[in-house]
Amino acid sequence: MHQRDSSLSTDQKALAVNLDKYKYGSIVEIGAGQEVARRFFQVGAAAGTVAKTMSAYDMAVSDDIYGQVARYVSRERLLQMLDKEFSQVVKRLSHVRPKNTTFFAYAATVTARSFKQQNECHGWIGVRAQLHPGAEPSDVVMHVRMLDNDNAMQSEALGILGVNLIHGVFFNHHKPEWVVDGLADGLGSERIEVDLIHFSGPYFDEVENRLMNLHLIRSWLTRAVVFDPEGKVVVPGELLYRKPVMVMRGSFKPVTLVNIDMMAAGLRQFSQLAAVVENEIVSLAEITMNSLISGDNVDGADFLARIDLLASQGYTVMISDYVRFFRLRTYLRRYTKKPIGIVLSVRDFAPLFDEKYYEGLEGGILEAFGKLFPDNTHVYVYPSRPRGSDRATLVTLANVEVPANLRQLLAHLVENDKLLAVQPLDDEHLHIDVGDVLAGLRRGRGEWEQDVPEGVAARVIEGRLLGYDTE
Repeated sequence: MHQRDSSLSTDQKALAVNLDKYKYGSIVEIGAGQEVARRFFQVGAAAGTVAKTMSAYDMAVSDDIYGQVARYVSRERLLQMLDKEFSQVVKRLSHVRPKNTTFFAYAATVTARSFKQQNECHGWIGVRAQLHPGAEPSDVVMHVRMLDNDNAMQSEALGILGVNLIHGVFFNHHKPEWVVDGLADGLGSERIEVDLIHFSGPYFDEVENRLMNLHLIRSWLTRAVVFDPEGKVVVPGELLYRKPVMVMRGSFKPVTLVNIDMMAAGLRQFSQLAAVVENEIVSLAEITMNSLISGDNVDGADFLARIDLLASQGYTVMISDYVRFFRLRTYLRRYTKKPIGIVLSVRDFAPLFDEKYYEGLEGGILEAFGKLFPDNTHVYVYPSRPRGSDRATLVTLANVEVPANLRQLLAHLVENDKLLAVQPLDDEHLHIDVGDVLAGLRRGRGEWEQDVPEGVAARVIEGRLLGYDTE
């Protein structure tokens, strides 16, 4: 099987582009210096690649060249830059360059670590390239966060990332996963995070962008990606910034009526907290990555089905790599100091009190809970009715079983309002077990249809989703 060459250094990649006399374009960078252009110049033969480099730092200058924009570090500004630079290079040079030339424009607008402040260091970068002489161009656009602590290191990382992107788009465009995989070459996951990527244009018509964003997690470029109810990828920082957040954890295979009630009941309680303004709450349905992996592979169809079904019910969906609850909280805390609520079914309670999940933590389960609940974070526990039991038999936060040596810990968390019991709004669905629903659905039509929202049943049947009627 053909493998991506992951041994190339940044300089080798830059030189490979420079020595290809048919790849020619502009490199424009705002914020953090001109590191990408510098890389191409430094390795030699850049005259074969670079038509122009520019850095329009002054806002008035930038506006004069690219037009007005509400925010300078935004997707909108990046696209203005790509439009202007690509059309200019084609217009000025297509009649004087060799006929086989494929033109490109690389652009970046970023805010790096500044001299005075500890700001959020992030930006938008992208490339627009002809992947065939004379073809309509294709784009790859992404949002990045720089994780180094000083400006020089952040600038260097952006230079490496830019070379990786330009090289990947030209040499690996036939395998978009390789474009993603190559972004981390020479960087690792400690220096840069890519939390959104978007492929578009004629060469990427067939690309399923949701799977490419899932691949960012597989490639260790980010730990979480977020999809809005339209199925579009959104920048987590923009969505969550200074908002109270309510997360429902589950496998959602498929989403059931009990999930719907669980989120509604959790939100009702969460919105009563003093620091929560109800219409500001961001509510997320979160799926952990390990529930999407079978063997070494992600089942793409299964993943897209779950996202589509949740989106059909109006949910914003987060896919994360956080098995441990406290790591999810730490991630959300990057963007907001407002209250965080996590709602889960008592059926999924066991992992929270399973000490094997905390092996490798110096303080074990105590450290994990210390990191989960330091400030304004609550876990809402939704009850369940065991299969085949009568209506009166409920498992709740008050009677759930945990290992004997952890009962006092549970009591402590309940007493201090860290774990809160949720009252269902509709207790008709407490018997629903998602495993039973999935097993039923795979046998075809049947009782399971009563356990999921009407639109979900219709979509599963029509699209033969999640293995419908395969058994």
